[in-house]
Amino acid sequence: MIERPVKLACRHVWKIYGSHPQRLLAGGGVPSLEEIRRTDHVGAVRDASLEIGEGEIFVIMGLSGSGKSTLVRCLSRLVEPTAGEILYDGEDLLKASAARMIEIRRHRMGMVFQHFALLPHLTVLENVAFPLEVQGMDRKMREARAREVVQLVGLQGRESNFPRQLSGGQQQRVGIARSLAVEPDLWFLDEPFSALDPLIRREMQEEFLRIQRQLKKTIVFITHDFDEAIRLADRIAIMKDGAVVQVATPEELVLAPANAYVAAFTAHVARAKVVTLGRIAVPGQVERVAGTLPAAARIEEVADRIVLADAPFAVERDGAVIGHVTPAAVISILIGRQP
Repeated sequence: MIERPVKLACRHVWKIYGSHPQRLLAGGGVPSLEEIRRTDHVGAVRDASLEIGEGEIFVIMGLSGSGKSTLVRCLSRLVEPTAGEILYDGEDLLKASAARMIEIRRHRMGMVFQHFALLPHLTVLENVAFPLEVQGMDRKMREARAREVVQLVGLQGRESNFPRQLSGGQQQRVGIARSLAVEPDLWFLDEPFSALDPLIRREMQEEFLRIQRQLKKTIVFITHDFDEAIRLADRIAIMKDGAVVQVATPEELVLAPANAYVAAFTAHVARAKVVTLGRIAVPGQVERVAGTLPAAARIEEVADRIVLADAPFAVERDGAVIGHVTPAAVISILIGRQP
């Protein structure tokens, strides 16, 4: 269970494509994947239930065809679910009128997709201001707001450029700025960095985290890259064949997979990337420590400091020391032993 207030929840959401999807769900039925396929239907999303906390970066992962993009489009009702509930701040979006959904998307949701979809005949500033123009905001106000978010994503000085004059990473920044211009409190990102070169992709991840530290949005982020998920996620949902098979922190997914599929999915992840100091801290205090480190710090981030120290490090959570960690414990994780 999550500890923060729930911003977005879906309960028993289905999206079945085919001639008679409602028949499969008649009477509250829960058809198997085999039954769905046998009747020439496609179970794009099957009985999905999630809770996403306020201010959380919630990552959805899965192989191609697992249903992750369809689920996110169901959450915003860009795709109409076959059945279920989607609650946004307690309001069931599946009961909302078309006009109400347009209002919510325009004013409270931001969306960034893999393909930037910038308008080629508009400048950076005009592209960013475009959703505000759709809202009916006057030109002076929308351009002022657009300049704020252009600066936020590090593109000041590029306001008059057209998309063709920008690199891929810069174009993606414009897409991010455009989605932030409406000041959404719920932000959907569907593999936004996957088309970028590795170096630019890492820079964009860092930029994304910097923006999130400032704005503290509730974010639903799709990726197929586990390293990216580890860097960004508070929690991760793994999907397979349209179903959510596990929701957990990156550390929990790697150390306690729910089934063989999740275990295989995470098998090649270096433990040092996900294991935190809190996981390996030994309770109690020692006479001398080399310093204090947060329990949430991952081994990979602090291994060199700990291994080269001549004393253990104290481990702190919420201002209180919960134990200590030794160089030997860190080395054990680095060489692949299970904590």
